[in-house]
Amino acid sequence: MIKLIFFLVIALILFDYFQDVLLIFLNNKASRQPIPPLLEGLYDNEKYNKQQAYARVNRKLSIVSGTIFTIFSLVMFAGGGIAMLDRAATQLSSVPLVVSLLFLLFYSLISSLIDLPLRIYKVFGIEQSFGFNKVTPRLFVTDKIKSLLLSIGMNGVIFTVVILIYQALPDYFWLLAWGVMMLISLCINFFYSEWIVPIFNKQTPLPEGDLRTAIEQFAQKADFPISGIYVIDGSKRSTKANAYFTGFGRKKRIVLYDTLIDMLSTDEIVAVLAHEAGHNHYKHTIKNMTVSMLTSLLMFYLLGLCLHYDAVAQAAGCPQASFHVNFTIFGVLYTPISLLLGIFGNIQSRHHEYQADNYVWKHGYAPYLVSGLKKLAAQSLSNLTPHPFCVFMRYSHPTLYQRILALS
Repeated sequence: MIKLIFFLVIALILFDYFQDVLLIFLNNKASRQPIPPLLEGLYDNEKYNKQQAYARVNRKLSIVSGTIFTIFSLVMFAGGGIAMLDRAATQLSSVPLVVSLLFLLFYSLISSLIDLPLRIYKVFGIEQSFGFNKVTPRLFVTDKIKSLLLSIGMNGVIFTVVILIYQALPDYFWLLAWGVMMLISLCINFFYSEWIVPIFNKQTPLPEGDLRTAIEQFAQKADFPISGIYVIDGSKRSTKANAYFTGFGRKKRIVLYDTLIDMLSTDEIVAVLAHEAGHNHYKHTIKNMTVSMLTSLLMFYLLGLCLHYDAVAQAAGCPQASFHVNFTIFGVLYTPISLLLGIFGNIQSRHHEYQADNYVWKHGYAPYLVSGLKKLAAQSLSNLTPHPFCVFMRYSHPTLYQRILALS
């Protein structure tokens, strides 16, 4: 059994890597296809060449990053890295809870250190050279420190609660831990914009004017209750634009990136928000949360089974089962199920996007959404010809071509 688990984990790590490489290869091949007539004019020759170069360098970085982390995973599992961290944590404490927290902290810090140079190159190499980056070295360091402290604090609390549940009631761990995680997830989703975002960005109420009036009038017409409209200073990090809403029921907050306001017209911004109102109209948030809760329940049930087996830990060179070791290896063993659930989730998400776009069409804003989507795609140097298999596997949204075709 130990050897079976050992080779299964190795196979799944390699499968995940070569799957990523295959998708990158297919997208690279598809990028040479001519732009569909429906999208002609989106890029001139100079900007199209720039988009192609941007896509190529990002694909190369993805392969390098994937290779590095695949080697890291193999070294940690097959090379004794997990066993070494387990021994180090055990030497520092004899309390099982503390041992697990130390192990997870060490593992996370090592992963973060490996990712750091890749992230620096992404931000100050790729994004900088293509005119997207606005992050200063000081802001980059500040963001990293804040993210690290936030991650350690939140994950520390979450893992402490989950581990204590496992130690106290192992037979019911999967159900109780799932319930706690769902409560935490709901809380974070509900207060994300008010609690988490201000740590990194400044949000200010959208001033009175034509844009605010147009948004409020549409929200009232579409019965899309909002508690506030805010502008976030996204331009201090990137030239790319975005918008989103958070909250449930009557407590919905619309957040617009300042770059979006600078890039799109009032009607185009209203069209983008009409798309979000479409998600609300069709109750996509509730449906997605329901599916997420069910899939999480399945994951916790399987995790509960995995945590009991000594063979899982012994396959990594550890003497017996422990929460932290079995939890880490479970992340790999869960890969096939995660892949299938991800595919079905993306299919559902793309269906929801079509429905939300249709809602925009019904309200007469389709032309403005089309022009807005074209501007956003051109500004961010989006890939206009992704490979269909990559879309099927990874895309949560239809392609720009598919969305415009449906809206036409």
